[in-house]
Order: sequence, then structure tokens, then C-alpha cells
Amino acid sequence: MKEVQALLFDLDNTLMDRDYTFRSFSTQFVQDLLGHLEPEAAGQVVEEMILRDADGYRDKDGFFEELSQVLPWQTPVTAADIRAYYDEKYAGHGAMMKHAETILNYCRDRGYILGLVTNGKKDIQHAKIDLLSLRHHFKDIVISAEVGISKPDPEIYQLALERLGVDASHTLFIGDHPVNDIWGAGKAGMEGIWLRRNHVWDDHLDIRPWKIINELDELKEIL
Repeated sequence: MKEVQALLFDLDNTLMDRDYTFRSFSTQFVQDLLGHLEPEAAGQVVEEMILRDADGYRDKDGFFEELSQVLPWQTPVTAADIRAYYDEKYAGHGAMMKHAETILNYCRDRGYILGLVTNGKKDIQHAKIDLLSLRHHFKDIVISAEVGISKPDPEIYQLALERLGVDASHTLFIGDHPVNDIWGAGKAGMEGIWLRRNHVWDDHLDIRPWKIINELDELKEIL
């Protein structure tokens, strides 16, 4: 195995348990804004929100507009109102992925240079990072909205590598999304470790993961 000097991580559903986070947020959303619903109906709305959210890969403005139109409001709520509620409340529901803290400490203790590359709004992503006390683990954090480049554009990974001061051939990328994490990082010259979560692998992709894991603590054996 070639020498590994650095590890780049994705955030949502890699280090942060987005499944738990969005369900927790949706539950509070329904309690606060649809409090007239009976428990069974409220639970159905939570499940509908999770389905419509598509693991976070929906355009947020379109998603909020859709919710404003289809949910069983007692009093109409606009997409702008939903956006404001989301921006205020969502990050506070963030929860660490199982084994995330352990594996980050393990990697730092062994001298690996660590970085984070995530798509999303600047304020939301920074709030998640700080809520989970992740910032101190990383030499650099790249957020798409701050740099004007989004995964899977190879330039965002190249920017992260430049900031870390490492070469792609000595860096691994760990993430859950086949295209945004593994394919994109591969196009930038990195080997990828795919954390299997909600996405099915697309066999049409011309880049494959170097390793596949189901839990983050499996990185110990690989490294």
C-alpha cells in the first residue's frame, strides 16, 4: 500500500449522522408548525418530509416551496417562513455519526493530516461543525458556498489538497455519496473509501471506491 499522509472527510452522513439529524429536525418542525395534527398524522408528515428531502439532495428552495404547498397547514406558511425556520433550527439537531469521534482521534494521534470538504450553506455547515465540536480535528475545512465550487467538481478537492499541503496520491477521501465523494475525489486523483449509507452504487461510474466500509471504525484496519 502506498504511503497515506492525509485524509479528507465528507460531513453529512459521514461524520454527522444526517439521517438522525433530519428526522429530529422534522419532528420538531411538525410539533412547532403543525401542532394541530393528531400524533399519527404528525408522524406521517415527518415520514413524508424525509421522503421528499431525498437525503438532502433536493434544491432547498424548491423543497421548501413544495412543503408550503403540500403539507396540511391550519394557517398557510410560506417557503420563506420555512427557510427561516430551517436556518434557525436545523443545525441544532446535529448528531455525530457512530465512531466518528473515535476515528478522528485515532487518525490525529497517528499523525495524519485531516481535512473536511462539504457542500452546503456557509452558516449551516459551520453551525453543524461547531455543534459537534469537530473544528479542532482539521487543518482546513472547505465549504462549497464559501469557495464557490461544489462537489463533485474536481477543483474543490484540489483546493482542499492545496490548503492541506499534500498530494492527491498520498490522500484518501472518505464519504457516503458515490458521485459527490468517491467519483469526484477520484477525478482529482485520490483513492476513495465509500461509507455505505443510503445511496446505491452506480455501476456506470468510471471510478470505483478503493475500499468499502459500513462503519467508520473499519478505517482502523485499513489504515
